[in-house]
Amino acid sequence: MRATRITSRAALACAAGACLAGCGTAKPVAAVPAWEVTTTVLPGAGRVLADGQGFTLYAYMPDRQGESVCSGVCAQSWPPLTLPAGTVRPVARDGAHASLLGTVRRPGGARQVTYHGWPLYLWEGDHAPGQATGQAENMGLWYVLSVAGSVDRAPIQEQAAG
Repeated sequence: MRATRITSRAALACAAGACLAGCGTAKPVAAVPAWEVTTTVLPGAGRVLADGQGFTLYAYMPDRQGESVCSGVCAQSWPPLTLPAGTVRPVARDGAHASLLGTVRRPGGARQVTYHGWPLYLWEGDHAPGQATGQAENMGLWYVLSVAGSVDRAPIQEQAAG
């Protein structure tokens, strides 16, 4: 019985020591929330806007730097970048300009993030950070935005080849 207690205490002490050893001074890396606006570099297009996970953000030309007109089926393929409930201001990181960020209300009350007045969207066809498959000749009205907030209308594929 005494041997069992000693073994249990020794195991507990080792477990506690291992935990403390793993709790050094290194700070954990905090994940950037997807709704934050950051940047990514696309070949041929340069530095453009991305969400906090690195997915390319797009502007929809019918929005005309104002209220979002993409809803229903459109918003299923082109999900708007919205703030989580309780968050009132978007955050800019890595070269995005906080002074160009804003929001517009969507039907239903969600706050959609805007940049230089353009409501921002993701594209369901982009499956990895750094892709820009939504800006192509067959997409027509969807374009990436530069860090300055200007629309880049040239297809990414043509820019990368040049």
